[in-house]
Amino acid sequence: MSLYFEELDYRPTSIGALSLRRRRELSLGVDVFEIKLGEEFLMSSLFTASEVALAHLGLGELDTSDARVLVGGLGLGHTAKAVLEHPEVSGLVVVEALEAVIDWHEQGLVPLGPELAADPRCSFHHGDFFALATSEDGFSRLSPERPFDAILVDIDHSPEFLLDPQNADFYGPDGLRRFAAQLSPGGVFGLWSNEPPDEAFTERLASVFAQARAEPVTFHNPLQGKNFTQSVYLARTGGE
Repeated sequence: MSLYFEELDYRPTSIGALSLRRRRELSLGVDVFEIKLGEEFLMSSLFTASEVALAHLGLGELDTSDARVLVGGLGLGHTAKAVLEHPEVSGLVVVEALEAVIDWHEQGLVPLGPELAADPRCSFHHGDFFALATSEDGFSRLSPERPFDAILVDIDHSPEFLLDPQNADFYGPDGLRRFAAQLSPGGVFGLWSNEPPDEAFTERLASVFAQARAEPVTFHNPLQGKNFTQSVYLARTGGE
């Protein structure tokens, strides 16, 4: 095995072959960790600005000093880590459909795994975020004391480019209404997208939530020598 490339784990899943890889990016002098599903790249440790922004922008909308937060999609843990940097967060549940991704964190195969696994505020839940989000009481079992104050999601590439066609119901008006009902009054929904802001989806959010907007997040890709823009959608339920 080359020192410049290593496949740390490989597992078949119901939606394709999943692999965790580490490679040395010689041009930058850094190790890069990547998650691939089939031939698609799901996550790279080289580009995390928008995943981190999802947490900071979302939690910046909250007024509470005792926040219960749910993150949909664990990835390489960058959104979860950014959530835990906020002292007002008293509890974090990360819902991840791919059991292997949770294993990688608990076994320390990814850089942020030991830190997240050791934080007493953080727990991992193996499950289907979209099934929970659109069910009558899906999230209540994960936070029986009270509803979540913020739910931040980084799973699909965008509201139009889905990893699994079955996720589509979540992004429609009815799915968003069922989901919004599970947030606390004044609760925040944050959604990551690999694409620039989509005005049509922002309008759809605004038809369901009391407030909605899209924030572009632009970062520089040193490998291609140009900037890329992704998005964080933010929506908030009405108060009591």
